[in-house]
Amino acid sequence: MFGLGAPELLIIFLVVLLLFGGAKLPELARGLGKAIRNFREEAEGIKQEIEKAAEPPPPSPAEKKESSEQPTAKQS
Repeated sequence: MFGLGAPELLIIFLVVLLLFGGAKLPELARGLGKAIRNFREEAEGIKQEIEKAAEPPPPSPAEKKESSEQPTAKQS
């Protein structure tokens, strides 16, 4: 994960704790969690839109009627 080990993460956590204080950390964590959840939902929505756009469109009723009127060849 970005080449960060336990000592580096501990130092970062202590700096954040000093800057924001213990009372603000849960609020910051909640906000970060909501942002990550929102990002994942939007990414999934975009992925579904792309997959939907890549699918061939269903045949129109006129095309279905034309294909059903054509005689089929019997195989022996």
